[in-house]
Amino acid sequence: MARSATAYQRRILSSSDDYRCEGHIHVAAARRKSGHTTTINGMIESNDTNEKAIDRQLLKRYAEDFNSDRANLVAANAAVSAGVLEAATDYKGQRSLPRDFSIELKQGSITNQRRSGRCWMFASLNTLRYELMHTWNLDDFEFSETYLFFWDAMEKSNTYLENVLATLDEPTDSRIFQEINDGPADDGGWWQMFAALVNKYGLVPKSAYPESANSKDSDAFKQYLNSKLREFAADLRDRHAAGTPIDELRTLKNEDMSTVYRMCAIALGEPPETFDFLVRTSDDDKKDAGSDGIGSDKKADKPKSGKDERRQIREFGITPVEFYRKYVPFDVNDLVTLCNVPMESRPFNTRYRIRFTANVAEAGDMEFINVPLDAFKKAAIDQISAGHPIWFACDCTQFSLRSAGYFDRDSVRVDQLFGTEFTFDKAQGLEYGDSPSNHAMTFTGVNLDGDGRPNRWKVENSWGKDNGDDGYYVASDAWFDRYVTEIIIRKEYLDEATRSLLTAEPVELDPWEPLTKRSR
Repeated sequence: MARSATAYQRRILSSSDDYRCEGHIHVAAARRKSGHTTTINGMIESNDTNEKAIDRQLLKRYAEDFNSDRANLVAANAAVSAGVLEAATDYKGQRSLPRDFSIELKQGSITNQRRSGRCWMFASLNTLRYELMHTWNLDDFEFSETYLFFWDAMEKSNTYLENVLATLDEPTDSRIFQEINDGPADDGGWWQMFAALVNKYGLVPKSAYPESANSKDSDAFKQYLNSKLREFAADLRDRHAAGTPIDELRTLKNEDMSTVYRMCAIALGEPPETFDFLVRTSDDDKKDAGSDGIGSDKKADKPKSGKDERRQIREFGITPVEFYRKYVPFDVNDLVTLCNVPMESRPFNTRYRIRFTANVAEAGDMEFINVPLDAFKKAAIDQISAGHPIWFACDCTQFSLRSAGYFDRDSVRVDQLFGTEFTFDKAQGLEYGDSPSNHAMTFTGVNLDGDGRPNRWKVENSWGKDNGDDGYYVASDAWFDRYVTEIIIRKEYLDEATRSLLTAEPVELDPWEPLTKRSR
């Protein structure tokens, strides 16, 4: 059915030789004046030579080349019908990555960050709960992610406004202010942000502060929180331009934070100041065994009933900080962020600090030690071999099968599907923004071959049980080398050269310079 011409089209038609056909309006006069034929509902056919344009003769050749190769037609049928990743899946690659591991850590139930950018928080808490569960002999446990999410929103808001106060004379279109102003309280983060929150606010079990609609899907909450923060920023800058002194501006900032608290409390509910805690320890037969490992007669004499006789751990009115200090068996400050960023502009064996990356203002900006791949991987193997999981950051989008649970180039053969090689190495991928870190997960296992070299890694994700193999993924060692950019390592597993860098003066980087990005 032919459509009515627009006012612009009618003006053209009034001064040209025109006709309608099959819903198109063809303009002959315009062609004669401008040197090209315009088809309103079609393409522009150029008679002029323009070296910037896609040449129509080249397009014709591209199509002929495409259709002359049967492999392209088979690939197109598969990709159009099933999607790129399904069409590129290689069963041989998957079969080369069995889900058994020579070193494997027993973890609790799979967690689910849902539609939020809290992966860094989930991965951090998953490393802590493993230690808590095995110290206190618990079958399962989960910390409250929402508790830290509340305080992270508060702290990021405060730090954003402090950064605004620190850059009052910067033009709003300057690169540094644009960086500060981009998502003032967005979800993403790093391990050190998590550690800063735990140091200040402690931890609570999930039962004390469960998930809410806005922690499961944070978009609307963060959208309006960010809008309000930018309004506060504009007000502070306007008052500064009018001559208001800095101490008065900071007083105003503190008043603004009352609105931030109100928004956070309405969206998430207020966090508890104290709570009661009750868990039962695992029903472990070993605790009833004699020195020879044989169960005692007392166990057989116990009356049989439905009553749960397992030992209880109970607390009444405990604070979040007290809970963290009493039940988490290590200090979050005893872990260090190692990077493997093989760029010439980021020399190895150097400590870096990225400006304007703090969430808790007084805790300072994020710091990283960049090390070669062999030191990076050895630290990971040593820590997991000693029975401790590893927080890590990566580009989870590259060569990833989300539903099947694989991170592996040989299992996602997009090179074969598209008939082209993807040749970036790790340094190029980071420098050109092709494969920055964007997601945090937890290593809970590794398989070592007969020579003690890793060939695959067990990955605990936070996307729920319906993704991967009941929430777990397997990553090839080659994928680890290429796409894992950060790991969190206990100081005791650092080599001497790396440990000596902990006190070195850091090289400061601007937040847009490539090294690492927040995980979401």
